Amino acid sequence: MANILFRQAERKDVDLIFEFVVALATYENLENELTVTPQLLEDWIFDKDRAEVIFAVEDGKEVGFAFYFYNFSTVLGRPGLYLEDLFVLPEYRGHGHGKALLKKLAKTAVEKNCGRFEWVCLDWNKSSIDFYLSLGAKPLDEWTTYRVADDNLLELAK
Repeated sequence: MANILFRQAERKDVDLIFEFVVALATYENLENELTVTPQLLEDWIFDKDRAEVIFAVEDGKEVGFAFYFYNFSTVLGRPGLYLEDLFVLPEYRGHGHGKALLKKLAKTAVEKNCGRFEWVCLDWNKSSIDFYLSLGAKPLDEWTTYRVADDNLLELAK
């Protein structure tokens, strides 16, 4: 495994965060759905403190990132850490960066007394699913994610 360091994103990293988000969206075939901008990221991460980003760094280069935030479980009576995005640059995959980022976030969740560490994965992403299973993650087959967005969200809000 490479010598991996971590660093918390700073305001000066907004363009780099945006680059990672775009790269992930491209990997997931979602680039046509992107509406995020660097300004939106800056606003929500650094002005409103609604999310956090850490980078995996090798030899001074940011090679992976994790975008996360905290939610709350009323059943557990404790917060949870929710991983929104995890991405490692293709040329650095298979060298432990993704696992290192997940371990770092797991440690953060334990330090913050979180009861859960959760994320979702696209059904077609077999390599990621196999990777997550190898770490002891369990799919929540009894839960279905629902989403209201775009015009349906506006209509529901009326």
